[in-house]
Amino acid sequence: DLQICQHRTPTCCTKKMEESYLAAVRRERTQNIQALNFELKYMIVGHITAFQEAFESLLRFAENRTSSLFEAAYRPMAKEAAGPVKELFTDLSLYILGAETTVESAVLRFFDSLFPLVYSRLINPGITDLSEDYTECLRLTRQDINPFGRYSKNLVAELSKALWASRMLSQALSLGMEVINTTEHAALARECSRALVRMQYCPHCQGLTLIRPCAGYCLNVMRGCLASVSELDAPWREFVSTLELLAGELAASHDPEAALAGIRNAVNEAVLHAQLNGPQLSATVDKVCGQPKRQEGNLSSDTIVPVKEVTEMQTFVMAHTSLNNKRREFINYMKRSRTFYASIAERLCDGDLVMRDSSTCWNGEDVV
Repeated sequence: DLQICQHRTPTCCTKKMEESYLAAVRRERTQNIQALNFELKYMIVGHITAFQEAFESLLRFAENRTSSLFEAAYRPMAKEAAGPVKELFTDLSLYILGAETTVESAVLRFFDSLFPLVYSRLINPGITDLSEDYTECLRLTRQDINPFGRYSKNLVAELSKALWASRMLSQALSLGMEVINTTEHAALARECSRALVRMQYCPHCQGLTLIRPCAGYCLNVMRGCLASVSELDAPWREFVSTLELLAGELAASHDPEAALAGIRNAVNEAVLHAQLNGPQLSATVDKVCGQPKRQEGNLSSDTIVPVKEVTEMQTFVMAHTSLNNKRREFINYMKRSRTFYASIAERLCDGDLVMRDSSTCWNGEDVV
């Protein structure tokens, strides 16, 4: 009653043993592909981790520099500016990690939140009634009167260009992991499972427990089983080329380090521009939003919460250099993995599975 290991001579197998063999080849095939994938996955996961850690370090550094600007130059609004600054860098972090947001929306939302503070603490420091309605009116007015001049748009352009490649690289690495995980757990077709049993276990039914498959026979079976996986060869080569391109962009014109570190200066220039145009801005705001209550004198300094100046430039530069070196190593490794899916059958048939240095081997029917 055997369905797979049918043979002319007597056999020591039963149908139940064939079912055990079917379960075994499915398990072994998954384990063998996992073993092949291990190094590739290890490299990609390692780079994803290094990439995210370096970016978090870079974002923290840039956020601290931007926060310290308000403490050093614009003390009356330092405490209240902390929230919008934190929100800006959180949004940029989410963008890099692939969230459905844009650099433009993050930056413009930041300047929308900043304008009421600049207007009420620096341009008109006597305002006492900063109600929710008046604040919202100031936020909306920012979009029409453009108090920060070209600096807000310049910052959008600079960050969009610099962070695009980082976002794409982050998404590409995640996609690479998804592809590898999917190929590990792809279900075996019924005919493939039976072919693997004939190749690996049917000799046992004849008492030939030490004989192994012929190399050519193994390749034919594996190529048939992995035909769908082998079709990934062309897309995988293109994927590796894309990683090279993105790494090159990061190293050249899309350097996120300079762009994020430059946020402080861009914000400073924008606030200065608004202050210089204070009288014109006040005239326009009074027409649109009305005149709020005022008092003489400025905010007392005891309401200010100092922002600690963080001096971690050296640590940051070292982390950035380390990331660049790791990226180069990673891309060189990925170049060598171009043929990963084209050669997967050959590598599965390598090693102990097939008979190499012997005059006899199993061809699916008999010992030859």
